[in-house]
Amino acid sequence: MQTGRFVDLIHKKKEGKPLEPQEIRDMVSRYAEGKIPDYQMSAMLMAICFQGMDDEELTALTLAMRDSGETADLSGIPGIKVDKHSTGGVGDKTTLIVGPLVAACGVPVAKMSGRGLGFTGGTLDKLESIPGFCIDLTEEEFFRAVRASGISVIGQTGNLAPADKKLYALRDVTGTVESIPLIASSIMSKKLAAGSDKILLDVTTGSGAFIKDLEQSRELARRMTAIGRGAGRETVAMLTSMEEPLGFAVGNNLEVKEAIKTLRGEGPEDLREICLALAGMMLSLGKEGLSYKEGRSLAEETLDSGAAYGKFLDMVEGQGGDLSYIENMDKFQRAACERELTAGEEGYISSMDTEGIGITAGILGAGRETKESVIDHSAGIVMKKKIGDWVRRGDAIAVLYSSSEEKLDRAERCMQRCYTISDRRPEPLKLVVDIIR
Repeated sequence: MQTGRFVDLIHKKKEGKPLEPQEIRDMVSRYAEGKIPDYQMSAMLMAICFQGMDDEELTALTLAMRDSGETADLSGIPGIKVDKHSTGGVGDKTTLIVGPLVAACGVPVAKMSGRGLGFTGGTLDKLESIPGFCIDLTEEEFFRAVRASGISVIGQTGNLAPADKKLYALRDVTGTVESIPLIASSIMSKKLAAGSDKILLDVTTGSGAFIKDLEQSRELARRMTAIGRGAGRETVAMLTSMEEPLGFAVGNNLEVKEAIKTLRGEGPEDLREICLALAGMMLSLGKEGLSYKEGRSLAEETLDSGAAYGKFLDMVEGQGGDLSYIENMDKFQRAACERELTAGEEGYISSMDTEGIGITAGILGAGRETKESVIDHSAGIVMKKKIGDWVRRGDAIAVLYSSSEEKLDRAERCMQRCYTISDRRPEPLKLVVDIIR
């Protein structure tokens, strides 16, 4: 900031004028160092919410947050590294399937994932429901695992895009979380810091997504791909439906078991189709001259051959997980209490409050309200019916699993409000809604 007065920059953005890249870099570094107070940065965030940012501003903001901490250097791993990021949803266990599938096709997967917070689940929580599985590898161990088996999934380092962490905490308490530019820069700062050569974004849309409106989801995808382009990283976004939970299982070891079934060729069709689409796109990014259609065909052949399941076993073994749980899923911890949720009337399930289903899973113990909350790996929901299915009064719609009857009582009341039943069959859901390059 040439004048040294941050208030002048606030006025500039409030008036709708674009900020210069150097002004943005100075702003981020000074805030990260504690030289700009929260009350002034709150005013800037609100100005951005109302006035937006153009693509040049957005790229500058993202790169400044990326460069505020460590960045991973994956050049020591041979091949084109493709990262996949999902904006989150209910029952989204795609990384557990897509990662081994892509690695089995010869494209290395060196992935840093996150934990769940709120109504969306986290990949790390699911993997940690496998006894012994270690997500805290050193850089040397991480690289060795990827070189050995082609895949490793670990937690993010503590110093990855620290300016974003600080800004997100401020957004959370100032009503500025929902800003599309601020969401886009937050996600992409971490993806760019993670070091992959190319990026696939799974932008979920619908009642169980963070952004429920299709056009807003499309705008988020467009802004993130623009950031990738501005940063010199090929980035593709796939908009996928989250109008109902993905697959049938919601909850940590329940989702791991469903992912294993899918890798064995026994999984639900919607989960299989989304995973094949995502894997096909990752393969087209990671293999020179391979089209998306060819990538999807290769992914389908590899999944059906059992090679992806074998790669999943390699990943689990390489990170200390107990393979006996994968080979015999009955060994996974089972919840102490369970209860069927039944239909109160006859008709077609026409819609779901998918976010409400995610909240129900949290009540059961599968999620966390704060970062300090303890996860119950056995808690969750297994869906028995999905959108378009016909039910009669008294039919089982879902089974709830938890550690106590009291939690089941609360969860049942919440879950009963998550279904709409009508006499008209709804149109089939489109799983891949759009692709934005």
